Amino acid sequence: MSSTRIDTDTLRRLPKAVLHDHLDGGLRPATVVELAAAVGHTLPTTDPDELAAWYFDAANSGDLVRYIATFEHTLAVMQNREGLLRTAEEYVLDLAADGVVYGEVRYAPELNTNGGLTLAEVVETVQEGLAAGMAKAAAAGTPVQVRTLLCGMRMFDRVAEAADLAVAFRDAGVVGFDIAGAEDGFPPADHLAAFEHLRRESVPFTIHAGEAHGLPSIHQALQVCGAQRIGHGVRITEDIVDGKLGRLAGWVRDRRIALEMCPTSNLQTGAATSIAEHPITALKDLGFRVTLNTDNRLVSGTTMTREMSLLVEEAGWTIEDLRTVTVNALKSAFIPYDERKALIEDVVLPGYASAL
Repeated sequence: MSSTRIDTDTLRRLPKAVLHDHLDGGLRPATVVELAAAVGHTLPTTDPDELAAWYFDAANSGDLVRYIATFEHTLAVMQNREGLLRTAEEYVLDLAADGVVYGEVRYAPELNTNGGLTLAEVVETVQEGLAAGMAKAAAAGTPVQVRTLLCGMRMFDRVAEAADLAVAFRDAGVVGFDIAGAEDGFPPADHLAAFEHLRRESVPFTIHAGEAHGLPSIHQALQVCGAQRIGHGVRITEDIVDGKLGRLAGWVRDRRIALEMCPTSNLQTGAATSIAEHPITALKDLGFRVTLNTDNRLVSGTTMTREMSLLVEEAGWTIEDLRTVTVNALKSAFIPYDERKALIEDVVLPGYASAL
């Protein structure tokens, strides 16, 4: 099937997998408005459509720090049990409606404790909401598996606590760990002790690297901290000249280290200049294990269907390319091999075969 014949309805029906998506960046605008009114938080506007547009415009600054600042309003409505339950349940239902069959949602529990919840209570509540969403999605005939990555905020001092939480909840839906937040000036090696602890406990982790900071960030994440995946990683291209891979780029490709790439988000933060020239296409063609992700669906005004559509329309992707990145994501998901294999063979490959 050529790229010009992949219509939006077909794209929406395709089974998808998303590895890099933030819970606090994917709320429904109407939900933000309702929850903000309930807790007395002032928003830029109380019209859901206008709020969605405000988020998208505010995030299009080309600056990662300003992009992160847009989370003030979503986090404000995620500080109590009611807000967390609702946003987690709706998160799952929105993925299911978008054709996602497997998702890993990430968030930093330390950012949800201003209302008096403990870190453990935050995790328990989010897991409860996710379970409710999965049950409703399954009942509606659109089953989706959603697992959790806990984040530590790299510019604060609670990363070790977040890592401890990932260990404590690894049998309750938490499958991995990440560090998030402003990348430049906060190298991953600052939290080496947390990553060593996770390795000893056999908890996998990814690290945001190679977006605002370049190759040194990716090198530290992999060779010093031992990450199994890289969040974004768009600047690995700085180690590729005329198609020839440097030592770090070769390490990433040859060891099948997944790159969690988020095209629209990367445009917003200035890590890429256009969808047509986004590194995901060149890296895919060079044999890297690239995956396609949304990052923050509200902030970026996007969905997995939209990300696929942009690559089809502006970068010439085919349905086979979309299948490749979907299988890539499941191969690198932080769930057991047999579960990954079943999703690929029983859900993804048949779903794409029916569309060809």
